[in-house]
This record gives sequence, C-alpha cells and structure tokens, in this order.
Amino acid sequence: MKRVIILSLIAASALSINAQITETATEAVKNMGVGWNLGNTLDAHKNSGKDFSIASYWGQQGVDSETYWGQPVTKPELFAMMKKAGFGAIRVPVTWYNHMDKNGKVDAAWMKRVHQVVDYVLDNDLYCIINVHHDTGADGDNHISWIKAGEDSYNLNKDRFEGLWKQIAEEFKDYGKELIFESYNEMLDKYNSWCFATFAASGQYNATDAASAYKGLNGYAQSFVNVVRASGGNNATRNLVINTYAAANGYGTWNSHLKDPLTKLQMPDGEAGKGHIIFEVHTYPALTKTSGTTEVSRSLYEIKSEVDGMIKVLKDNLVSKGGPVIFGEWGTSNVDKGTGKTDYDVRRELMLQFAEYFVKQTKAAGMGTFFWMGMSDGPLRSIPAFIQPDLAECVTKAYHGSDFAGEYPVVDTAEEYICFEGDKVLNWGDGITIPAAMFAGFSSSAQVVLEYKQEESYNALQLFYGDWASKPSFTVDGKTQYSGDFNPGTYYKTSIGTNHKTSLTFNATTYDQLKKKGLVIHGKGVRIYKITMTDKSSGISNAKAEQTKKTGIYNLAGQRVEKAAGGLYIINGKKVLVR
Repeated sequence: MKRVIILSLIAASALSINAQITETATEAVKNMGVGWNLGNTLDAHKNSGKDFSIASYWGQQGVDSETYWGQPVTKPELFAMMKKAGFGAIRVPVTWYNHMDKNGKVDAAWMKRVHQVVDYVLDNDLYCIINVHHDTGADGDNHISWIKAGEDSYNLNKDRFEGLWKQIAEEFKDYGKELIFESYNEMLDKYNSWCFATFAASGQYNATDAASAYKGLNGYAQSFVNVVRASGGNNATRNLVINTYAAANGYGTWNSHLKDPLTKLQMPDGEAGKGHIIFEVHTYPALTKTSGTTEVSRSLYEIKSEVDGMIKVLKDNLVSKGGPVIFGEWGTSNVDKGTGKTDYDVRRELMLQFAEYFVKQTKAAGMGTFFWMGMSDGPLRSIPAFIQPDLAECVTKAYHGSDFAGEYPVVDTAEEYICFEGDKVLNWGDGITIPAAMFAGFSSSAQVVLEYKQEESYNALQLFYGDWASKPSFTVDGKTQYSGDFNPGTYYKTSIGTNHKTSLTFNATTYDQLKKKGLVIHGKGVRIYKITMTDKSSGISNAKAEQTKKTGIYNLAGQRVEKAAGGLYIINGKKVLVR
C-alpha cells in the first residue's frame, strides 16, 4: 500500500512539473508580437474618495463602470478583429479599488467580468496582460490613489495589496502561458512626480524621499512576485511584469536623475536567472518643438534619434538586469491647444513614420510594444471597426513586414447604430462620447435618439463638441432648436420617474463639425439607457452600382443565412447591425 501511495505521489508531482509554464519571458515577448491596450474600459472609475482609511472610499461602483469613460461594453468580436489585423497581444488595464471593500475583498461580479474579458482575449489566440491600474497614478482634485511609491505607503498597504493579488492569482492560476500578470501601473510618489521620484518636490529632488520611493516600489514588486509564486499552479513559473517608477523609460540628458527609475528597480528576490520577469516602461514622444514662439514639427531624424537613444538606455539599464522590456503603453503626446486635435489629425504622415520606425527598432531590439487605446475607439469597438485603420496597418506591417495582409475594417454608412446601451446616470463632466468617425459614417440627415429617465427634479441634458470647446445647436423631435442645453422635464412638462425618447438632429454646418470633433452628451439628473444613431435613407457607402441587389439575409462573407443572430449582416442590400 505504501508503495502505491509513493508512486502515486511521484506521478502527481511529475504531472505538476509538466504543467508548469516553460516559456521564458524573452520568448513570450517575441511570441506576443505587436500589442494594443483596451484602454479606458476596465480601468475606468469615478470615485471621489480622498481618505482610503474609511469604508466609503472603496467599492462604490458596479460592473457598469466599464462604460464610464465613453467606451462600450467589451465584446469578443473586438479581439477577433485585432487578431485579423495582425496584433498578437492585448493589455487589459484593470482598476480594482472601486470594486473591493476596505479589507481588499474584490466584488465577485467584478472578478467574473474581468475573467470574462480575459477569456475573450485568449479565445482569440492572443496573449493577455492584466494589471492593477488606476489604483496607482497621479492624484486629482477629488481622488487620491491608495498605492504610492514610498515606504510608508508600502507598510500601510502591504496586506491589502498582497490580498488583492492573492485573489487574482487564485482566479487564474491554471491558465496557460498566454496570460501574463502586471504588478502595478504608473506608480508615483507622494509628490505625484513624473520622470523620477521627487521631481515635483521643492528643488525638483529630495534624496531621502527619493530613496524611500524606490524602496517602497521595490517592496510592492517583491510582494507581487511572492504572492503569485506562492499561489501555485502555473503561477509558479508564469511570466510576470514589473514597472519602473512612473513607468519612466530613463531617456534624456536634461536631468541627472532621469535614469534613476531604471537603475533603482531591483530584480525581485528569487527570480534572478529564472527568466520569467519582464520589465515595463511607457513612452509618448512629442512630435513638435517650440521655435521662438511657434510650435513646429520635429524632424524625422530627431525623432529617430530619440527612439535609438531610448532603446540603448533600456538595454544598458534594464535588459542588463536579466529580463526583456516591453513598452506597455506608447503613442505620441501632442494635442494642439484650442482644437483638441492630435498628431494623427494634424501631422499624420510624421506620426506614421514615427510609428513604423519605433515598431521596427523595438522588434529588432527584442522589445515588445502595446499601443495605447487608439486605432479603435468608442462605439466603433462594438461594430467592431477601426477609427484609425491606416495607423493599425502601419503598426502591424512594421512588425510583420510590408507584405503582411491584415484586415482593417472601417465603418460603412449604416441605417442604425447603437452608440450606448446600459444604465448610466449623467453627472456634469462625466458624459457619453460619440466619436467623430460615427458621424462620418452617416449622412447629415441622421438623428441621435436618446432613451432615458427623468431621474431628479433638476434634470438637464447638455451637448458639447468632442473637444469640449463649444456647444452645438440642435433640434429636438424636429420641432424646437436649442443651443447646447435641454431640460426634458420643462420641454415635456413631466415629473421625476418619467421615461423619454428624444430625437436630436443637426443642420448641415453643425453636422460637418460633428464629423470632425464628435459629440459629448452629459448633464445632470438624467438616467441614460440607450443612444442610437439612425439614418433610414442610408445604405452601404462603398456599394458598387453594378452589383446586383441581394434580397434576404447574408453574412459578411456573402453566405445566405436563415436568421441574423447578432452582428453585421447584409439585409435587403444594406449593411445592418443586429443586436
């Protein structure tokens, strides 16, 4: 009997060893290919707490927080599109404090939703990175992050932080090598310093506080690794990501402390030589510079030199520690003042040239890249379609080669599209965005139809252009014109609890601006259930005149189907989104 037991234990042990992840961090970065961030989604939050020692700071939001920053509820089709476009990995930022109690216990419904989105990614044969995101970061007027780079913060929050990662690690411990954990996002010190610790302090540096900041950050990194490894299963050898202070990349010569976030970051104890740690930094280079009083574009030579210099700094100061590097976020930093326009809008050729060079050079250096959340944005993620298809094509071809044949679907003119569907009480400054590309996909006769409840005695809807610089004029139900502001209770002469369905239309001049800027719908005392764009006069924008009109229901491969179960279909010759 004892022999049987011993043999059984040996067999079980062998199975456990065989089940462990053998892919190294360096191999994982190579196999991930080029990546993209599902930004402003599971990381969205809007709590206003400043004191995390009290219960009200924690757990104030439900799973609908996914839509708080203008993104739709995530669907698996988005990741199928990304896979076909040539992306190999998705970083899924996740904020947790608004879904956990003071003791660190995560709400079951939120963990289930995170798990579901992870499955969406992995089921499409993509690598997935999940992290602890806006639990760190810069403080605002109404909110203070609970995780800070500093010894005091680490000592105060160690148990809570470790408890959070115990729950995440347990939830996913049997998942394979394609799932990677990232410890924390952009962790800042008590001064909210970027670039390096205590940069925002008096004199732009405080040696004592800086040393404490780096020690605290390394403490969080060590706790993260300890907890994940101790949870067993595939977590014993899972590839893990730790960020530098502020996710700073160390490039530049304007201050002697710029490389500190790299040099002060430690390889966690017990991990040296095992090959399962990835280092992460972020970068958002400027494509412009000031010449006198004028802002001008930088030369491509200057931009390339910055990329080359950054890669060298990372090789010398991070890769040399024994792990590969990923740019967990990257893009460009310019938004032109007064217009809200980005580099993609106003200096697109230069941006594409930068993106191509950046991806090619980082690949050659063995470094991974995850573009920050553009390319597909807002309601287009539900179709799904690209809002910046040429950028997506540029990035994936830079990685795979110019002959790579990716798919980059865009919005065709449609009869109807659901921009938002859920349950959201509007508050000032916290609205729902319809991106410019949606208006470009419809004719100027399109309507924006709102379905909502009059939630409070004071109720108001307010419209802004997407740049928040001014308000558009609009007509309600084809009758009365307003300029930016609309009060449903006054207009309909109704009381609290009344449901409404309101149709907004725009004149041609306003609509032209919406095609350039997009629209933000916000307000107070109104609970939004659904926002739809509809234009019954539209068909498919790229339909060829010589094509024979098809009757019945067809999928996008041209195959006739009996029933439209959900998705995009050709119905009686027109492209229709069926939900």
